[in-house]
Amino acid sequence: MLTVPSMAQSVASTAAKASFNPSSQAVFAPPVIPAIVKKDSKLANNWKTTPVERLTDAELLAMPDSEYMNEVQLAAFRLKLNVLKRDILSSAGETTEHLREDTSVVPDPADRATIEEEHALELRTRDRERKLLKKIEQSIARIDAGDYGYCDETGEAIGVGRLLARPTATLSLEAQQRRELKQKMFGD
Repeated sequence: MLTVPSMAQSVASTAAKASFNPSSQAVFAPPVIPAIVKKDSKLANNWKTTPVERLTDAELLAMPDSEYMNEVQLAAFRLKLNVLKRDILSSAGETTEHLREDTSVVPDPADRATIEEEHALELRTRDRERKLLKKIEQSIARIDAGDYGYCDETGEAIGVGRLLARPTATLSLEAQQRRELKQKMFGD
């Protein structure tokens, strides 16, 4: 037997939804997630003897907090940023070459639309990479100026873990969360 909800049930459900106040509910803070790689005390002093280009992320993360953004860390992040920049520039050259090669006329409209959509997707990706390239340049300039690794808003340390995950970060995790919350609440 098929049952159809009555108008009263529908109104009650709508009234319940309308009266729901999320601020009256218990507020749970997001769980604090420990660093992906915990500091390994065995690696804490490897930075003193290992060449910068051979330092691993775990070794950078294991460095003592008193050594935050010392010359070795700055050199390691500069190297990471330059490698990222080189990779983006090489993929941009490949895109240009790929788009030049793929200019053949395809008689089938569906195939032509597929090719055009692939080109549009590739161009959007390259546009995002262009923006990332600008951030990489700004990060390298921050290293040169001595500001790299410190939050633009608060001046506190961003943290090695966050910089390893996002080398172009300019805000601490807390400042970034506040900014995203403001954007969500008030729009851009």
